Amino acid sequence: MRKQLYTQLDPRAWPNNGLSPLNRIIAVVIVLSVLTAVLETEVTLRMTYSDWFRIANLIFGVLFTIEYVARLYAVGENPKYQGFLGRLRYVISPFALIDLAVILPFLLTLGGTDAYILRMVRLLRLICLAKLGRYSDAIQNVGRALYGRRHELIVGLFAAFVVMLFAATVLHFTEASHNPDSFGSIPRALWWGAATITKLGYGGAFPVTVLGKIFAVIFGIAAVGVVAVPIGILAASFSSVFQRDRERESAE
Repeated sequence: MRKQLYTQLDPRAWPNNGLSPLNRIIAVVIVLSVLTAVLETEVTLRMTYSDWFRIANLIFGVLFTIEYVARLYAVGENPKYQGFLGRLRYVISPFALIDLAVILPFLLTLGGTDAYILRMVRLLRLICLAKLGRYSDAIQNVGRALYGRRHELIVGLFAAFVVMLFAATVLHFTEASHNPDSFGSIPRALWWGAATITKLGYGGAFPVTVLGKIFAVIFGIAAVGVVAVPIGILAASFSSVFQRDRERESAE
């Protein structure tokens, strides 16, 4: 029974492609628990359906506790985690710690928990559940694309920081006397630069002088180009990696 449970729970032990039936159910439960946590942050929904949220949190807490105990039991099939010391190694592994962090608030509060962030973090379990097949191949392709263009991305990010720092410095000198709260120092002006280059808006800060507005327009146009550079690099890298992957599959 432990061997069958281990085969169902550990993606590396599942002999077929994709996820095992049990891991598919677990993935659905994780997504539903995160969706519940998201909806529960809305005050009107929480007040209207408080009983439903309480029941849902209770169900998710019980299911995640059962899953944690089942994994702790079944992992004994792995020679690395056999025995007491092996189980202890498993308990302090990253994903096991995430699982424990999710159920501990539930157990300590006897069913009631507001640990929304912990439940969000548990989405990482979905990555762990990805079988070493098409799912993990796609993840590895993304990793290879990022790693293959790491130098270009570092240069692009550095260029973005230099442009942002230059713009913050110019806006500080042109706007400091007129708008000291937002541009009274270069660090304050950096927030305006970061908010502009990331398209978050002006962050409540905007230039008021003619010269400041002119430089702001110039920086805004330059920011579009700076942001477009890493996007183009990533697009080309992804296309190259996926093209090589398709060519390999065709050859096989």
